[in-house]
Amino acid sequence: MKTRALLTLLLLGGLLARAEASPWVAGLHRLTLADPVDAQPMQALVFYPSSSPARPTRIEGYTLRVAEEAPVAMGQFPLLVVSHGNTGTPVALHDLATSLARQGFVVVAVTHPGDNLRDHSRLGKLSNLYGRPLQVSAAITAARADHLLSPYLSQGKVGVIGYSAGGETALILSGAQPDLERLRNYCLERPMDADACKTHGVLIADRSELTPQSDPRVGAVMLMAPLSLMFGRHALAGVHVPALIYSGDQDQLLAVDRNASALARKLPVTPDYRLLSGAGHFVFMAPCDDEQRQRMAVLCKDADGIDRRQVHRGLQSEAAAFFSQALGAPEPAERSAAVGAASQQQDQAHP
Repeated sequence: MKTRALLTLLLLGGLLARAEASPWVAGLHRLTLADPVDAQPMQALVFYPSSSPARPTRIEGYTLRVAEEAPVAMGQFPLLVVSHGNTGTPVALHDLATSLARQGFVVVAVTHPGDNLRDHSRLGKLSNLYGRPLQVSAAITAARADHLLSPYLSQGKVGVIGYSAGGETALILSGAQPDLERLRNYCLERPMDADACKTHGVLIADRSELTPQSDPRVGAVMLMAPLSLMFGRHALAGVHVPALIYSGDQDQLLAVDRNASALARKLPVTPDYRLLSGAGHFVFMAPCDDEQRQRMAVLCKDADGIDRRQVHRGLQSEAAAFFSQALGAPEPAERSAAVGAASQQQDQAHP
């Protein structure tokens, strides 16, 4: 364990040094694909390393500094997909996504149809629980086929970042099988949990033919304040990927003892679990500007002593180290060329 911790620290130090010296900015590419639930168009924002000039862009009330539709930097970069929370937006996680892009990852942030900021039509339905993982899988396929992105994507495993209900989505993708009875029993026990028990623990079976589908391309998951009520030890038996889990011990929406903390104990592969003292559910959303603090104070206000920007600096560096270790580090063009030249010399020396 000490050796593993030392390797992680060395890797993190190298990534921080490279991030400070990196010429990359976050590119932004808008991707449209078919929702596998009903074949209607669904949207995703893709952030990727680019060397073009970045400019401020306003999206859904957030200001992002990106290079829109700019060329991708030369190299081979691991693919990550972000799954947002119920009735949320992927743009709320833009600072993590753009930071990872600047550090050499391609990050696809999907907008889940029927469960986003503007459309709540699938909330509390099986089509949402089982449709969300299908949408992430479709986004992986679409990114790998996209003319702008595909030449620069590493061919290894993919990482999934899940926030809140997105954590549930990430777990299904990595092999978990939801136990619907666990949700019903939880809501009988804690009926006042307004977030988890809006449908009294019984999901509407609008698409009974849908089933939980894992994706063998997923090789690592990062979960922030994950909703994981439906997963007991047996339901998690199929999850064998490394996991980095964050939660706040003052989460005002999800009971930590029945979600993140229970999940960390039950996963077959012991995760790296970080319980943040004093932090609430919304600390994982991007830091707010003055206009947002006025417009959505509940989402922006943290407890005394919690510096959201400092929390996010840790998230950004630790996420890059975790995914580099689990999936393989980004390879800029100069490194790819050096590796290729060394391999060629070795082949010549040992015909």
